[in-house]
Amino acid sequence: MLTKFETKSNRVKGLSFHTRRPWILASLHSGVIQLWDYRMGTLIDRFDEHEGPVRGVHFHKSQPLFVSGGDDYKIKVWNYKMRRCLFTLLGHLDYIRTVQFHQEYPWIVSASDDQTIRIWNWQSRTCISVLTGHNHYVMCASFHVKEDYVVSASLDQTVRVWDISALRKKTVAPAEDILRLSQMNTDLFGGGDAVVKYVLEGHDRGVNWAAFHPTLPLIVSGADDRQVKMWRMNDTKAWEVDTLRGHVNNVSCVIFHARQDIIVSNSEDKSIRVWDMSKRTGVQTFRREHDRFWILAAHPDMNLLAAGHDSGMIVFKLERERPAYTVYAGMLYYVKERHLRSYDLGSSRETSLISIRRPGATGMNQGPRSVSYNPAENAVLISSDVDGGSYELYTVPKDPTGRDTQEPKRGVGSSAVFIARNRFAVIDRGASQIILKNLKNETTKKCPLPVATIDALFYAGTGNLLCRSEDRVILFDVQQRTILGEIQTPYVKYVVWSMDMENVALLSKHAIIIATKKLEHKCTLHETIRVKSGAWDESNVGVFIYATLNHIKYCLPNGDSGIIKTLDVPLYLVKVSGSSLCCLDRDGKIRTMQIDSTEYMFKLALIKKKFDEVIRMIKSSQLCGQAIIAYLQQKGYPDIALHFVKDERTRFNLAIESGNIAIAVASAKEINEKDHWYRLGVEALRQGNHEIVEYSYQKTKNFERLSFLYLITGNLEKLKKMLRIAEMRNDIMGRYHNSLYLGDIEERIKILEESGHLALAYATAAIHGFDDVANRLSVELGDNVPVFPENSELLLPPAPVVHDGNWPLLLVTKGLFEGAFGDHGTAVEEEDVDAQAWGEEVEISDVIEGPRADVRGNDDNEEARGDDEEEGGWEMEDLELPADVGASESLAPATTATFVVPLQGVPVSQVWTQRTSLAGEHVAAGAFDTAMRLLNRQLGIQNFSPLKPLFEDLHMASHAYLPAFTSVPVVPLALEKGWSESSGLNMRNSPALLYKLTLLEEKLKLAYRVTTEGKFTEALKLFLGILHMIPLLVVNSRKEVDEVKELVGICKEYVLALRIELKRKDMKEDLVRQQELAAYFTHCNIQSVHVKLSLQSAMALAYKGKNFNTASTFCRRLLELNPNPQTAAKARQVLAACEKNPRDENQLNYDPRNPFTVCGATFTPIYKGSKDVTCSYCAAKYVPEIAGRICSVCDLAVVGADASGLLCSATQIR
Repeated sequence: MLTKFETKSNRVKGLSFHTRRPWILASLHSGVIQLWDYRMGTLIDRFDEHEGPVRGVHFHKSQPLFVSGGDDYKIKVWNYKMRRCLFTLLGHLDYIRTVQFHQEYPWIVSASDDQTIRIWNWQSRTCISVLTGHNHYVMCASFHVKEDYVVSASLDQTVRVWDISALRKKTVAPAEDILRLSQMNTDLFGGGDAVVKYVLEGHDRGVNWAAFHPTLPLIVSGADDRQVKMWRMNDTKAWEVDTLRGHVNNVSCVIFHARQDIIVSNSEDKSIRVWDMSKRTGVQTFRREHDRFWILAAHPDMNLLAAGHDSGMIVFKLERERPAYTVYAGMLYYVKERHLRSYDLGSSRETSLISIRRPGATGMNQGPRSVSYNPAENAVLISSDVDGGSYELYTVPKDPTGRDTQEPKRGVGSSAVFIARNRFAVIDRGASQIILKNLKNETTKKCPLPVATIDALFYAGTGNLLCRSEDRVILFDVQQRTILGEIQTPYVKYVVWSMDMENVALLSKHAIIIATKKLEHKCTLHETIRVKSGAWDESNVGVFIYATLNHIKYCLPNGDSGIIKTLDVPLYLVKVSGSSLCCLDRDGKIRTMQIDSTEYMFKLALIKKKFDEVIRMIKSSQLCGQAIIAYLQQKGYPDIALHFVKDERTRFNLAIESGNIAIAVASAKEINEKDHWYRLGVEALRQGNHEIVEYSYQKTKNFERLSFLYLITGNLEKLKKMLRIAEMRNDIMGRYHNSLYLGDIEERIKILEESGHLALAYATAAIHGFDDVANRLSVELGDNVPVFPENSELLLPPAPVVHDGNWPLLLVTKGLFEGAFGDHGTAVEEEDVDAQAWGEEVEISDVIEGPRADVRGNDDNEEARGDDEEEGGWEMEDLELPADVGASESLAPATTATFVVPLQGVPVSQVWTQRTSLAGEHVAAGAFDTAMRLLNRQLGIQNFSPLKPLFEDLHMASHAYLPAFTSVPVVPLALEKGWSESSGLNMRNSPALLYKLTLLEEKLKLAYRVTTEGKFTEALKLFLGILHMIPLLVVNSRKEVDEVKELVGICKEYVLALRIELKRKDMKEDLVRQQELAAYFTHCNIQSVHVKLSLQSAMALAYKGKNFNTASTFCRRLLELNPNPQTAAKARQVLAACEKNPRDENQLNYDPRNPFTVCGATFTPIYKGSKDVTCSYCAAKYVPEIAGRICSVCDLAVVGADASGLLCSATQIR
């Protein structure tokens, strides 16, 4: 059985496959109907209007409808698109067992415990016939696929076949009187439109299920007598053909397989059985441990079955449908209908090579699984699962006729594959070795498997093999018996080599790993839908095309992927060359189709930086859509993305990102929102284009920024106008700032005097030499005249040296894509900024608040004010931009140097922190705060003091530092794991980390040695050091995660044991406490050699303390560990002495017979059944009073804290 999908739910009583979509309906005993997508493994919808169990459910063949029947006596017809019940059919008087739509007519047949079968017209919503005759519950009823028959099964021990041809004739040509009579008969006698054709008797108990064969005149039934019976019928009679015995409880359901000559049944004996129709024998049995089976359903077109049981359902296949095939040098070799065939991919010529016979192949799933071709000797190896794994070696004839029935050379073993001109390898699982054989099928060499768990071999070049185990693939040199490479992978199913054998794709169920020929990892793709096959594009090096159940997709060398085409049925890719794709379907038919390769060719050109190709494709093809725009933005090409976009807001964002001020100005004009003008100003300022900055500030009426801009650009004329505008707006602070920027002392004194700040006005006048004004103000101030310090300075800004247009911009060569798409004219038009338009935009009437201030001033000021009133604006005719703003850039020839903004990339450290939840990688990136939050959440760590030096070391070690000039800071470079020269510029790997599992294992060995030598303080530091490093560790596989967790447990035990021993050595005066601590030490889970040493110490202390009974227990435990002869002799002497006087002088808090753990803080036993609290990191046990304190074993985490657990590998996150 190949399980494709499984659910966990209430008991499933009804199932139905959708004819075209990958959907299945499941009706539950709880009253809910579930709609599942079995391909995606997701619940699409649920319908729960029935009261009580729903026992029958069925999809309509062509309409978006399904019907259900339940224990509430109701038949409901639903529309799954509208997600509601359309109507309810009432008439049955007891539980409804099954419901089914007719293939052709608008009929529904239903079977009920009221002993009747009813046929309903779902269009007129009426019952058109009632079939009576059964005298017990009718358990099922169903239409024949083609004939006018209904078959029913009942607990009255019979199967009945009903002829409904009269009903069909009446439906095709109805007459009113016939309908009226029919309705009367229906109500009174059960109707005459359906008559019993046959009554099949033979079961000894109630019959639970009966079903027609889709094409042959056969019926199969299953009953409570535990038997499955097969019946044949003709026009005049029906008879029992055979009985299939094997079930040990009631048979719940039985059906014919839609595409094979087999019968499938399930039973309350918790099994599904498969029977051979021709041999009438059982072929296979599948059992569940706790769940009884209730229902079976078969897909009408595909090789899929579903079974409902007590705790859910399973969708499964009985046999693999993937044809065995291999490709070599433009030739496809594959097995179809017991023939080995070849297909020339160039000329499209198919040839039958050899007839394949499989004697003794009984059972399912024993067809060919793989084909290996040897071009040198024209030989073929075909592997299968017969006898637990076997192979057949054929020699292909030079002039094949297809009738060649040569006897192959056979052998037992799995994964037979050629590795040289005259050698092939096969796995002998029994002896855990690889056997090399010659073409005579003689063993020439044997070598042990590089890893014991290897279960499959794949070709990897002459003399080399790819060996698959559960979590890795190994590159193995058979001659040298050496491992050349290794890569961690999910369970690999298929291997596809590129034409040049430089790259390999490893295909697992839900992932694709691309690696080099030395198994160096390049990229990994994860899929939610099952991956079925793949092939390398021969026209575009590095592109891998693969098929899932419902898509053809591509994978680029940098790991980018996308969809090329949607599939109706799964296909197995054979060859891809440009836009032509050749594949096999499940029937072994060869298909050739055209695919649109534009998208991945475009991305590939970008990756390889073939920008001329990129420009050509943009001009010629129909590339568009949000996906392409997002991709270009993500990869750092917003300037290209700009040419795909029509939406002004998106254009503005991309123009700002790529630094294209011309397009940004044009888009900002169209959008005309304050936020966009502000962002344009920020970008223009970053580029130093202060004329556009000025335009943006005017558009947003940002007077303060505008004044400061005029100050730093030395534009005094416009600063004076800003002063007059501030005066008209009655903006005191604006006037003062502008006068300060201008160095206008008189204006400043006037403003301060007008606003009542006489002391400041006096100070300004006196310091700057305006004595007349200062004297006048001193009279008004009287005694409040301020005193100035001697070193007071003048507040005068420096005079601008030169003011001439824009600042110098960064001059770089024009960008590759500037003007490539015919947008020269647009830029000129977009940057043709009209000064008059600026003036009309910001009117003084908009910004004056309240009545105009009575501005005192000279005649010039009065004149200016009059002008303003006349214009009603800023008099912006003086704020003219140079006529060549933007135009100079666009009209310049293509070779002119122009400004292209250098793009700021995302710091590698930021990428590291965004991509992972592993604390070690956050520390490497320098994000100590997020690392501490992660450790607190995952392990409950609160005391970070011991980790501070580790944080610093890890961060420093993950970066290289390049010294520059003395005046320039050091340049840090992030060090990435697995980096190579072929890595893409935008590809970011995980950080290279200082702490590795192998380092900790070395430290552990050292700590063991130091402990054995009795250097307990030093050993304690080593074990604590390991405990402190583990939270920052990052490993690659689940196996290593388990090793890390085991390491935490080891270190915890040793830290606790060593703390106990050191505590004992400090308690020199208290002999009783010394004995207790020595006793506790012996119960720590440490290595045998250390347990022996601790027992010797405890034995000696107890004996000296005259606790002979306790000492004797230590002696016995020591002797059980088989110590060296000298220690054993001493232990026996002590034991003999203790047994002469079996008593304890002192009462110890120690009971060796009651299991206990030692509290890490109080060093007292916590006996089994007593309450305790645990450290969230190291799992050390404590008495409840210690909860909330820092763990004294690991010195990091809070005792009793809630934590999610140790996270040290990306595999845990997936």
